[in-house]
Amino acid sequence: MGYMGRCWLVGVIIVVWCAILLGTAGVKGYPAEDLVVRLPGQPNVGFKQFAGYVDVDVKHGRSLFYYFVEAEQDPDKKPLTLWLNGGPGCSSVGGGAFTELGPFYPNGDGLGLRRNSMSWNKASNLIFVESPAGVGWSYSNTTSDYNTGDLSTANDMYLFMLKWYEKFPSYRTRELFLTGESYAGHYVPQLTNVLLDHNAGSSGFKFNIKGVAIGNPLLRLDRDAPATYEYFWSHGMISDEIGLAIMNDCNFDDYSYESPHNVSNSCNNAIYEANLIVGNYINNYDVILDVCYPSIAEQELRLKKMATKISVGVDVCMSLERRFYFNLPEVQKALHANRTNLPYRWSMCSNVVNYSDTDGNINILPILKRIVQNHIPVWVFSGDQDSVVPLLGSRTLMRELANELHYKITVPYGAWFHKGQVGGWVTEYGNLLTFATVRGAAHMVPYSQPSRALHLFSSFVRGRRLPNTTHSSIDD
Repeated sequence: MGYMGRCWLVGVIIVVWCAILLGTAGVKGYPAEDLVVRLPGQPNVGFKQFAGYVDVDVKHGRSLFYYFVEAEQDPDKKPLTLWLNGGPGCSSVGGGAFTELGPFYPNGDGLGLRRNSMSWNKASNLIFVESPAGVGWSYSNTTSDYNTGDLSTANDMYLFMLKWYEKFPSYRTRELFLTGESYAGHYVPQLTNVLLDHNAGSSGFKFNIKGVAIGNPLLRLDRDAPATYEYFWSHGMISDEIGLAIMNDCNFDDYSYESPHNVSNSCNNAIYEANLIVGNYINNYDVILDVCYPSIAEQELRLKKMATKISVGVDVCMSLERRFYFNLPEVQKALHANRTNLPYRWSMCSNVVNYSDTDGNINILPILKRIVQNHIPVWVFSGDQDSVVPLLGSRTLMRELANELHYKITVPYGAWFHKGQVGGWVTEYGNLLTFATVRGAAHMVPYSQPSRALHLFSSFVRGRRLPNTTHSSIDD
């Protein structure tokens, strides 16, 4: 055989071999076109990453962007966990994936990545979705789609999950955990509700839902809002006089998103004074954390200097470093993102989504009630340094939900432990409803207390209670 003949044969063998490999990838549930080979400045890792789009409405041209990362070890034996950030209108990829619980954090210079040694992919495969359309790199070719709310967001996420399983068919039967934080207190229960509707009406495929966990979640606005001012007072951030004025003069039963101060003048004045005293120099999402000064950090990033500022072991400027990194063209190319060349830069929270002014007022407790009545465990966890959705409201709401369900206390309120120290406090009702605090954590629990957050998550997905002794069998 001549040289050209041998080259032709070698070429055919390579093509066939590649086809076999891609075919195998398809059988295993790996869409080759979404494989992220390597992110710019990424440390070496042994697990696969995928990113790309799922079309939820072809006619409207509405597509949601996702980032999926395999478990660090034995991904075939680990469950699948969906994480959603809140807002409404903020990015789960920018938040959960690259600031909180994913495998990488941005470097201080905004040009590369560093490993998150406490990533939740130690315990589960993880998927993050930018939802609804208009958030991050998710988009629609129909402008009216950006006028949205809880119902359409839940339905789009339901369609997303169905179509994502078409890309990753091996995960269709995998245990599914639904998690998130903040306004995901609406997103996650409402999505779970839609999935339960699907399961009830399907004689074929059913979602294998094994648990719901939401951190510092908005559940009932008229109860969560007053907890903020109770938190201010209990932490010495406002005076006795203002605290008492708010408690005595404010009727939060009328409190709503569209008219938050539809209350008496004395109440309005007290709330105004409270917010003025707390001021702009405190991070309300973490009252013990130092703040990042954007003008200084952005200047350092433009000059390609290290902008990282550390406070209590946390990089307080990570959000600016993340935005700088995600707007690098080479990063977007590696993630298969921004395929329509959006007319705006990536940002953590959307400026194009017009979210419902009234949906934030929805009481989520009846949905949580339905979820636990379907024998799905629900965990609500709260960072105790958060004044935006404080544990004071969430703890009370969980107790009231348990009373309505006639659930008895199965784990009395007490400390749970991690690495020989108190990780927080926890109580359990009826073996299905758990409320836990995370000591020293903020609104974004995995960001501010990554080790304790991983311990809590590992316990959750393994169906184990948080340990009430200084010794634990959880390997995290």
